[in-house]
Amino acid sequence: MVQRGSALNFRDFVESSLAVGDAVDIRRPVSPLLEVGAITRRVYETRSPAPLFSNPTGAEPGFRILGAPAGLSGLDEGAYGRLAAHFGLARDTTPRALLEKLISAMHADPVAPRVVETGPCKENVLTGDDVDLERFPVPLLHQQDGGRYFGTYGFHVVRSPDGRWTSWSVSRTMLHGRTTLVGPAMPQQHIGMIHAMWREKGLPTPWAMVLGAPPAALAAAGMPLPAEVNEDGYVGALAGSPVEVVRTELHDLYVPANSEIVLEGYLSPDETAPEGPMGEYHGYSFAGSKQQPVFHVEAITHRDDPILPVCVAGLPPEENHTIWGTMISAVSLDLLRSSGLPVDLAWCSYEAATCWIVVSIDIRRLAGSGLGERELADAVADVLFHSHTGWLVPKVLLVANDIDITDINQVVWAMATRYHPGTGEYSYPEAPGIPMVPYLTPEEVRTGRGGKSVMSCLLPEHFEGVSKGVTASFRHSFPAETRQRVVENWADYGF
Repeated sequence: MVQRGSALNFRDFVESSLAVGDAVDIRRPVSPLLEVGAITRRVYETRSPAPLFSNPTGAEPGFRILGAPAGLSGLDEGAYGRLAAHFGLARDTTPRALLEKLISAMHADPVAPRVVETGPCKENVLTGDDVDLERFPVPLLHQQDGGRYFGTYGFHVVRSPDGRWTSWSVSRTMLHGRTTLVGPAMPQQHIGMIHAMWREKGLPTPWAMVLGAPPAALAAAGMPLPAEVNEDGYVGALAGSPVEVVRTELHDLYVPANSEIVLEGYLSPDETAPEGPMGEYHGYSFAGSKQQPVFHVEAITHRDDPILPVCVAGLPPEENHTIWGTMISAVSLDLLRSSGLPVDLAWCSYEAATCWIVVSIDIRRLAGSGLGERELADAVADVLFHSHTGWLVPKVLLVANDIDITDINQVVWAMATRYHPGTGEYSYPEAPGIPMVPYLTPEEVRTGRGGKSVMSCLLPEHFEGVSKGVTASFRHSFPAETRQRVVENWADYGF
């Protein structure tokens, strides 16, 4: 029996999105060379349904592409519908409810995957001379890109040489040849850590890449869980049942049986090739390529009529911000709560391109903590900037919990009216960080340190547990009965 449901079956996710109008089946011919990317970028920027390209030119008949798999939705059910469907939740799920679901699964017992003999990903098996990545509609996503990108919404599967740690992790791959890809494996990334273990033994790293994975598995692979934590057990806890996995053809790795496409081979211990440039998650494309490891593909398995999901990275929000940002938010919130700090919520504003996280502070608990502004900033920095999740996000904004931090308009208002220039910002030049942040100096990129800060948008009275001003808004400026009457009569007013 094939596992069903949008969390554990990508095909079910696509079909349910089509059924509710949050995806559109484009049957006319569309070129993977820039046209797919242009349509998908416009989808992000207009909150249109996800485009399913059913007739991409230059590919084998039946091969398809899905753009914007976790883009924000314009449907009345809510902006987060596609994201919620990744976890099997109702499409009107709120951001807070999403985070609580993710955190609850973090504290549940892992549910180990269930090994099955075969699955949909084995409907077609290609080895030897039949391996040809160019059979697929590999898109050129931006005109500045250094090549066509096969892996923009999939995850790598690697295992440590001693077999104790299997990592599922998200990182891009660019088409390099009929049987090769090239992409980053940074030392701070889990794939880079495991690659280093095999390289120290002088051996290639056995590797697989999963595309069109169960959506909950893709989300977990993008979650900054600690090293040596197996993401497959978290997926089971998140979905409420074990994810079914099947053995790959050659290297004794296990991948989700429902996957659309699985590539298998090895990561060369020393071979590199130019990769990029590419439009990036921070919203920029910088000229120049970098030498990155080469991935050799020895086998391909795929479903009939496979769907290749793509993320067209760039100006937010896209999947780097909706999926990655949400998973970072959940881990950050759990860390801050566990530290005992007076934190109500944490949220990577999608519009900030994963370059800041906003932390709302429970001001009543803050008053009881006895912490001053500098002490609070230092405590938050110590928790976040020395964790894997804080390595990814360079800036933290502190606001009082009268602000809905999932509403970017309220965050901007708080920054404009509550941040005090010259006294409300604290810098942490020795904190480690991801070298991809655009504003970093060459020295900060080289050392992997610096460019980190905590900005306080807390007013002096917040440290006493009170707010002097009342927010002048629909929610705060009118009695409940008046608000209810207005809402009930809204259409009768002529709106």
